[in-house]
Amino acid sequence: MSSTDQAPVFAVVGHPNRGKSSVVATLSQNDRIAIALEPGTTRESQTYPLAVDGRTLYTLVDTPGFQRPRRVLEWLEAHSLSASDRPDTVAAFVHQHRDNPKFRDECELLTPIIEGAGIIYVVDGSVPYTAEQEAEMTILRWSGQPSLALINRIGPDDHTATWQSALGQFFQIVRSFDAVNAPFEQHLSLLKAFGQLRPEWERPLEDATRFLKQQRDDRQWQSARLIAGALTDMMRHQESRTLPRSLPVPGSESREALEARLREQWYQHQRQREQRLRRDIESLYQHHRIARQEAELSWHHDHDLFSESTRQAWAVSRRYLATAGFGAGAVGGAGIDALTLGHSLGAGALIGGLIGAAGSYFYGDRLAIQALRPGTPQGTGELQTVTFGPVQDLQFGYIVLGRAVDHWWHISERNHAGRDPLELPPSDSHWLEQLDSPRRKAIQYALGKLRKGRKLGTDEQQALESAIHSSMDHYRHWRVTSGDYS
Repeated sequence: MSSTDQAPVFAVVGHPNRGKSSVVATLSQNDRIAIALEPGTTRESQTYPLAVDGRTLYTLVDTPGFQRPRRVLEWLEAHSLSASDRPDTVAAFVHQHRDNPKFRDECELLTPIIEGAGIIYVVDGSVPYTAEQEAEMTILRWSGQPSLALINRIGPDDHTATWQSALGQFFQIVRSFDAVNAPFEQHLSLLKAFGQLRPEWERPLEDATRFLKQQRDDRQWQSARLIAGALTDMMRHQESRTLPRSLPVPGSESREALEARLREQWYQHQRQREQRLRRDIESLYQHHRIARQEAELSWHHDHDLFSESTRQAWAVSRRYLATAGFGAGAVGGAGIDALTLGHSLGAGALIGGLIGAAGSYFYGDRLAIQALRPGTPQGTGELQTVTFGPVQDLQFGYIVLGRAVDHWWHISERNHAGRDPLELPPSDSHWLEQLDSPRRKAIQYALGKLRKGRKLGTDEQQALESAIHSSMDHYRHWRVTSGDYS
């Protein structure tokens, strides 16, 4: 956006309790804006710029609702001599009544308009059109500012057709817009419509749509990195303690008690790490007030890693593990062929694939953590390090990944006007089963290495991030084609 292009300003106006603040919250990506069922929640105008990388794309002004529009219109009609002086008459009303408490709300909402803001008039399409709204629309038309009307249907009844007919007589553009559920593409379409209101706004709003598309892409990549980082941490995590080599020591806890304590610490770390991932992704998308309803990671008392319901919802099939494991093992086995200069005629990849498939198959259905075990002796040889972890089950990785991508999808598609709790029910089938082979192999290879407690190299970590990013695209497509886009 060049320095000569000024970011447009839009005043969002309308009758009280008709969804104005919801529209502002969604279009400014700000979930801190107060939204309530009671009229009069907004008493003073508030400005909300939408900025990407420090650059303001446009500014929205949330205003109070009209309270006495017919009284205001009567004053305007009494003081106007012709159509040519109507904008000046509206400005005169504001200057003359600014300190009059009876018209405080009207002066608040008209002030940004007489200062040059475009008009976004919001109505609730679930309530009937009335003469009072006609007075509001007449006042706005008198201002002479470019205007657009949004039909934001809040309730179950539908009076959209009547509103379309009436609004079309007063506003240049009329659109239906569900502030809570409108998809991202509709946001962009709305910005393009705003650009039609005034020639000098077209270029800045074209830039805005481009920046917002790029922001959406960047956020998905950042989310993929966050998920990959959390998955790596959780797969490799160990709980350790250094203690005398001879156990038990008088006054110390038994081996069983120590194992139980480290196990519980390991469980707690995994829950906390997953919750930190949730908060990181919500913050990335500027959702700061979400009430999330999600079953936390849970384990049976017999030390299975997950409850049966969690496994059924997010674990992949044994067949998937076997086929993906073959590919991942073949990647590892390629090093054998490299060392023999290819004279094995592919035997290294074949052997690696067979080992990978077998390991995936047997580990895939066994929910186990590498339990308490002695580590390398330290110091004088009288001490030893005992550890609990890392997890040996590949399903752990798939469950964490499935839950994380599902949460990301809900957050990326959630508008900032939403105030209902975010429910994350278990899936009825694992979408990873349909992921393309190269991505499946990359994920499987990474999980196989991580469960051994080994750190991924830079290229391996990037391959995991890329595979997760592709899985996110796949998941979005899967949700859309399955008809679940809410």
